[in-house]
Amino acid sequence: MSASFVHLRLHTEYSLVDGLVRIKPLAKALAAMNMPAVAVTDQSNMCSLVKFYKNAMGAGIKPICGADLWLANSDPDAPLSRICLLAMDAKGYRNLTELISRGWVDGQRNGLVIIERQWIAEASEGVIALSAAKEGDIGMALLNGNPDEAEALLRDWMQMFPERFYVEVQRTNRAGDEEYLHAAVALADKLDAPLVATNDVRFIKQSDYDAHETRVCIGEGRALDDPRRSRNYSDQQYLKSPEEMAELFSDLPEAIANTVEIAKRCNIQVQLGKHFLPDFPTPNGMGIDDYLRHVSHEGLEERLAVLWPKETTPNYQEKRQVYLDRLKFELDIIIQMGFPGYFLIV
Repeated sequence: MSASFVHLRLHTEYSLVDGLVRIKPLAKALAAMNMPAVAVTDQSNMCSLVKFYKNAMGAGIKPICGADLWLANSDPDAPLSRICLLAMDAKGYRNLTELISRGWVDGQRNGLVIIERQWIAEASEGVIALSAAKEGDIGMALLNGNPDEAEALLRDWMQMFPERFYVEVQRTNRAGDEEYLHAAVALADKLDAPLVATNDVRFIKQSDYDAHETRVCIGEGRALDDPRRSRNYSDQQYLKSPEEMAELFSDLPEAIANTVEIAKRCNIQVQLGKHFLPDFPTPNGMGIDDYLRHVSHEGLEERLAVLWPKETTPNYQEKRQVYLDRLKFELDIIIQMGFPGYFLIV
């Protein structure tokens, strides 16, 4: 992979609350910059994956699958932190999808999907983790003046993700960026943890910043000129070129080089055009197609008995045959398309 930088932290419009990047323009912009890879790390979801994968592959760009996740804090009164996870391989992809699904089922609180640290530990195989810069628990500890806590957290993460945890640094012209960066670099050097530079991308062009702020305000239910609203983003969070990022981190070339190394380590293949349905158990060794026909006919007979009692309905057999013919036609289509297991489940 001949490249000097790869974006590894990027929210698309599928993040809903804070992303403005559309998939097709993203692929076009990356191709124009001769960038060979990119990671999409939407907030608490991977809904863009199929569209992203198809468009990236079509443009000759390596797609990297990831997600930004809200991380539960041991102190319920403390603010939530973030962690960014990237799938390295098929196992990591499966772990990441199961982790996000678990969050939606068991971790929804106050309108957010919150992941427990233990869940991540159980799903860490095949996954690379980025510390989420000053939004991560390490960064928050450093900015709060708790270097010992930050060191303990980094040791825990490095143990959970051996050779797969990176201390993330950013220069997006937001409050605390430089203060965090210097503290993070010192801590990473102390524990021999690798650095990685990201731009926490939210839009493609710098001129898109105002539109992005409008989207954020809609999500927060606030007006643009509301003095009470939080201003968590800057106009620097655009899709910068490799040259811009290299200049921005000229004092930390290893943080730039590691983006390429991470991109090399992340290799997933998404099989498209094929349906993967659960193996629905059927009684007495009956085939799934025959079982669908069986339960469908049973259901039809039950409904006809309620709608048209056989004893009091004129021309009952003729009416029944119309519905049987219609059911057979629809079942033939479902079975031909290969969906019987899906319909049995739903």
